[in-house]
Amino acid sequence: MAADTAVLVKTTFKSVSEVPETVDDFLCNFLVRLGMSRTLDCFQTEWYELIERGVFTAQDAGLVPTVYTRNQQLETENMHLKKDLENYKLAANKAKEALLKMQKERDFHRMHHKRVVQEKNKLICDIKRLKTHYASYEPVLKQLTEKYQSTLRQKMLTSLERDRAVGQDSEFPVDNQVKPYLACAKEYTQPLKSGVYRLSNTLKAHDLAVSCLALHPRKNIVATGSDDHFWKMWAFPNGNIIMTGEGHTDWLSGCCFHPSGTRLVTSSGDTTVRIWDLSKGKCILTLGGHAHAVWDCSWHSCGDFVASASMDSTCKIWDVNSERCQHTLRGHKDSVNSIEFLPFSNTALTSSADKTLSLWDARMHCDVFSSLRTYRGDAFFSLWDVRKLGPVASIEAGPHPANQVVFEPSGRML
Repeated sequence: MAADTAVLVKTTFKSVSEVPETVDDFLCNFLVRLGMSRTLDCFQTEWYELIERGVFTAQDAGLVPTVYTRNQQLETENMHLKKDLENYKLAANKAKEALLKMQKERDFHRMHHKRVVQEKNKLICDIKRLKTHYASYEPVLKQLTEKYQSTLRQKMLTSLERDRAVGQDSEFPVDNQVKPYLACAKEYTQPLKSGVYRLSNTLKAHDLAVSCLALHPRKNIVATGSDDHFWKMWAFPNGNIIMTGEGHTDWLSGCCFHPSGTRLVTSSGDTTVRIWDLSKGKCILTLGGHAHAVWDCSWHSCGDFVASASMDSTCKIWDVNSERCQHTLRGHKDSVNSIEFLPFSNTALTSSADKTLSLWDARMHCDVFSSLRTYRGDAFFSLWDVRKLGPVASIEAGPHPANQVVFEPSGRML
């Protein structure tokens, strides 16, 4: 054993893990591994006998060649490589399956993309075809729109005629009657000079300011309206009071006699227009529809219609027989201060705070874009030519502002 230890010490020139085995150890290990115990006993007996005889020594036995050790190492490495190979095969199979799955997904998305592109191209073609198809409908739609508008206008006219028949609406007279004031114009005489006129009577008519005045068309009677909410009717020149009317809840702004003289219409700040029967002395009709105060009112020469002007920038034509508003005239941009029917015609004249005058066709409720005389906030008033739409003259009225003017029946004096 000491000899074996010495041999091991002498043959150790590398690290312990790399020291080769001696020949006898190698053979012993080999026989033990194969289970050849009898051969191992014979080998050890003969081995030690030869050493004792001195036939050879332990040093003469030598070491196992390195190639055997290397073979063992290679075998071990080969086993590890086989295990790694198996692992790599498993990983490769998994990668192959993943690759196949990704290829299938790629093919699916590629086919889906192609299908979407085809659908897109088809939709583009359909849109172009539809645009071309619907382009031919524009003339047809335009024609249908014109027919619809024409039918709508006919429907409106039919509705108006039906409402007129149901509500017994009055119709404006034909505008071709002879003006009765023409005879007065032929009998025109020169006006009296200013010094000839004199004050005949002064009446204490109301407690507050007198806001409107109207002359009876056939008798020597005058009607007055006041801020005290009353209107009164007077005989002149003696100044005897004939009648007092109350019913408005605010100041009166205008009054006008019926052409026959049997009725009186009044307008008020309470947004209403009232018609009074002078034979009964009471209100027989109240017309409401304006949003703000009513500034003026006027009878038509036929006696079936009343016009009113309001602070709400509108005018209304009222049918007295059907007791409702027939038309609403819109066009002024500010308060409409006055309205008046031209004598024996279907044209109404309005003046507004927007500094404009308008002539309206009461039958068609539209502006005919003509101008007439106007009054200003200074001491001048202007006379307008309807045909030329321009002022003819500007006349000084006095030291104070002029609020209203009126022609006498012959049309020669203002």
